[in-house]
Amino acid sequence: MQREAFLNQVQERGEYPTRTEAERAARIVLALLGAHLVGEVRAELAARLPETFALILLNPLQAAEPLSPERFVRATAAWIEGATEQTATWDIGAVLSVAADAAGEELTQRILLQLPPGYDLLFGRPQDTTAPEHSPPNR
Repeated sequence: MQREAFLNQVQERGEYPTRTEAERAARIVLALLGAHLVGEVRAELAARLPETFALILLNPLQAAEPLSPERFVRATAAWIEGATEQTATWDIGAVLSVAADAAGEELTQRILLQLPPGYDLLFGRPQDTTAPEHSPPNR
């Protein structure tokens, strides 16, 4: 995906008035995400992102432990000046949904397997967690 196309989509989904705001959100969210992905999955996602953002993903902030989705939102809010948890959730959704589109469904599923439960909502890919109902056996 080209840089301009990626940023256009982030700007549109995040409803940012300027490209600068979209780029700031993308840089911060991808830096935090990169700290939580490892190996082939991180490399494959990076290969599908524009080079600028691929480098950010591959040279992430260091994470001592995987963050729950709630802590990921709080960390994002801490890095974005003036952000609240609500605005950070919006920023994350804008960036990660575009990244998921670039990644495709198969890679997105492998990414979600590396992350704590609940990230599917941040990626805009809610998973069906309901257990299938069991029918009584036919007699």
